[in-house]
Amino acid sequence: MMIENVDSFKKIITDNYSFIITTHRGPDGDAMGSSMAMYNLLVNLKKDVNVIIPNSFPNFLSWLPNIKNVINHEENNSDISNIFSEVDVIIMLDFNDLSRIENLESYVTNSNAKKILIDHHKDPDLSICDLSFCDTTYSSTCELLYMILNQAKFNLTKNIADCLYTGILTDTGSFKFSCTTKNTHISVGDLISKGVNAAEINNLIYNNYSHDRIKLLGHCLINKLKIYNNSSAIISLSEDELKKFNFKKGDTEGIINYALSIKEVIFAVFIVEKDNIVKLSFRSLGNINVQEISKRYFGGGGHFNAAGAKSDLSLDKTIKKVENIIKNEFS
Repeated sequence: MMIENVDSFKKIITDNYSFIITTHRGPDGDAMGSSMAMYNLLVNLKKDVNVIIPNSFPNFLSWLPNIKNVINHEENNSDISNIFSEVDVIIMLDFNDLSRIENLESYVTNSNAKKILIDHHKDPDLSICDLSFCDTTYSSTCELLYMILNQAKFNLTKNIADCLYTGILTDTGSFKFSCTTKNTHISVGDLISKGVNAAEINNLIYNNYSHDRIKLLGHCLINKLKIYNNSSAIISLSEDELKKFNFKKGDTEGIINYALSIKEVIFAVFIVEKDNIVKLSFRSLGNINVQEISKRYFGGGGHFNAAGAKSDLSLDKTIKKVENIIKNEFS
């Protein structure tokens, strides 16, 4: 499938020297995979490039090639305004609205750089960029980026392929989610042909749990999982519970999928309180549109079967609100 404007993308990459790559707050495998794939490509092309992210990424992504060079704005107190004011191009990955980059929004808005947006989420704000590649039919931003780079005939080294594979693997739930298509597998097959060791990457991402993370998972499944009408599930965690299990970023990744793996459960919500903010992750099977549910009740967004949101309510009141949603939507 041919993608429009790839020639324009290649010209911007070729004709400019300095680049900033950024992605959304709470960056996941797709966000960091696409960012580091683009970083490694630009470094190979002898460009000056910085990856600047709003806050830290999960530890299970710390092996990604050259990720040590990433600037975490929340932890780095250095002034980045000069970098943004002098850069030629800003590449924005895996988000559809500048509010998703939070503390970096003003830097991007005030920069006169050319801006490129590459994303697979619904309803992108195209006013924030000069060139966009936004398509919800792709499983992940990494799959979309693979198609763009491949069509542009850039050399995809093993390091780049590893990064792209990571984003596709994590955003498809190891190819279990409905966003996985024939083209996803074709793309992955080509990445493997470029040297990706699928078993090794799977091991690096999924088989590195700490003792505390395993205990937290057990606590969630034994004490915090509630089933409603045999078809819906809620798992919730308070800030005190996170502290009890020495929470590290990424420790709650994938917990919601255990709820959805229960026979007959088709709608699951994970609710967590952290830093005085209550966040929700929605997952579903089949024709249940959690993107619409998260948007209607919490102003959230995402994909048809996977979405997220923040709540202005307390943890207990948020749980009660979700219970009422289940009662209204699924009873």
